[in-house]
Amino acid sequence: TNREDVRKLRKAVDTVLNDQERQVIVLRYGLGGGTARRQREVADITGISRSYVSRIETRALKKLRKALESEGYTV
Repeated sequence: TNREDVRKLRKAVDTVLNDQERQVIVLRYGLGGGTARRQREVADITGISRSYVSRIETRALKKLRKALESEGYTV
């Protein structure tokens, strides 16, 4: 179900990502009821460059994809 998918994604975010990756993903995609933000906004909030936000986001999404695929999800 959709609710189960969200629970598994949230678990992966909490367990697979480091603090910085988690912060970037939560801000970018509005997880936990927040507002999805542009990379520039995430950069301003976190105090890191937009290009570094992009690299962190790419790395974090790769880690999440790998974790979810190991659970049998196709992403």
